Amino acid sequence: MARQYSAVFSGVAVTAQQDLFEILAATGKRIRILGWCLSQVSEVGDAQEEGLAILIKRGAGSVTSGSGGSTATPAPQDVDDTASGATVEINNTTKMATGSGTITTLESYNWNERVPFPMIYPPEMRPRIKPGDRLTFELATTPADSITMSMVIWFEED
Repeated sequence: MARQYSAVFSGVAVTAQQDLFEILAATGKRIRILGWCLSQVSEVGDAQEEGLAILIKRGAGSVTSGSGGSTATPAPQDVDDTASGATVEINNTTKMATGSGTITTLESYNWNERVPFPMIYPPEMRPRIKPGDRLTFELATTPADSITMSMVIWFEED
């Protein structure tokens, strides 16, 4: 049975395009994304409202990991589960690059930052990552000013 995990970042000042999340599936383990939620707390007035592009991309083969961010430790949803084998990076200001692999854009959204953006996938629509591949949640628009953002992602690993 697949084990379920969450990974988060909270209250991060975002001023540039970046990979909000990058997940690298461990050797021998597949990942399915169950859902995610993106939100912010600093842009609350009409004059500050922005529309930002969010892209979900899968990197297969020899792609280069993003950099400039930090790591997040996935938390098991079941208190008795073991640690995830996935590597999760957050807020990489240098985004995932092609190298000799292939990057495919799976989803494209325009987020009105004024409201939280939750996405819960039905089982048949869950993005999947093969062992050794990556998935990124990319902020593809440069914000007009600093935005204090938070995000959670839920995934299962088997």
